[in-house]
Amino acid sequence: MTMRELTTAERKLFWHARRGLKELDIYFEPFMRDHYLQLPENEQQMVFKLMTCEDPDLLSWVMGYDVPADPDLVHILKVLHERVGPQ
Repeated sequence: MTMRELTTAERKLFWHARRGLKELDIYFEPFMRDHYLQLPENEQQMVFKLMTCEDPDLLSWVMGYDVPADPDLVHILKVLHERVGPQ
């Protein structure tokens, strides 16, 4: 399967997914690299929404200490955990 060229927005999103916080990067980097492009468009939009959140919130959600109020974020975090697994 040939990989398509990333759009400018996708390149920015991939760059933004590199948070610089090890606890987040061990989830986001493999998820973006290995799974993002295979997601349906609605879930790709959820990833975009997730990447706009603040690191402390993301860390709390990814580690399972808290749950976001937004159902889209709840869904995409579940997808992330299913695809990347516990670290």
